[in-house]
Amino acid sequence: MSDAERRFTRGLVEVRAAGETRTIGGYAAKFNALSRNLGGFVERIDPGFFAKSEGDGWPRVMARYNHDNNMLLGTSRSGTLRLSTDGRGLDYSVDVPAARADVYELVQRGDVAESSFAFRTLDDDWSMTEDGFPVRTLLAGQLVDVAPVNDPAYLDTSTGLRSLAAKAGADLDEVRAAAAAGDLKPFVAPQRTIIDLAPESGQGDPHLLLALRQRRAELYRRRTF
Repeated sequence: MSDAERRFTRGLVEVRAAGETRTIGGYAAKFNALSRNLGGFVERIDPGFFAKSEGDGWPRVMARYNHDNNMLLGTSRSGTLRLSTDGRGLDYSVDVPAARADVYELVQRGDVAESSFAFRTLDDDWSMTEDGFPVRTLLAGQLVDVAPVNDPAYLDTSTGLRSLAAKAGADLDEVRAAAAAGDLKPFVAPQRTIIDLAPESGQGDPHLLLALRQRRAELYRRRTF
């Protein structure tokens, strides 16, 4: 299984209930929205990305402040964390325990106003945007946790780059270097080798033409994209 990744969501975390039940929540993920530049590529989440986790009843998903293991807010198992998907994305609500009343207050005051989520990718795809920029589409995955965060600087692009290297049949270090240089396009849309056999001309060595046809067939069979 792929390593866990984290992504920041441009959606506000908000107070949803006060009093004895301190509830906060928001969208932890938005579907089909292009991310910011993650280091040579952008990303979007397919609406079916969380289907397996949702179908399994959101097993062992936690809400943690800033993804900190020592700052547990709620769990899907106990029902203190509730998750659902709609046409916009992944929504969560968590009942904050009394011991974490400070987190509730920070959200209430607006000091903590953003969300993040951690996940493991089961399937993804690589393509190009209309502007010719590499884009990774997250197709299927497993949700690990959701988190109200005050520092959303979670990029964690190493797993995505490993995925691209595997799909392109390329060396990971080479892909990482290309990402650092902002030039992942050759791995997403590699150059095609075009051989003009000029069959209509009726000219040329027939043995050479046969060899060229065989070479073209070999290149087609080996084509990755």
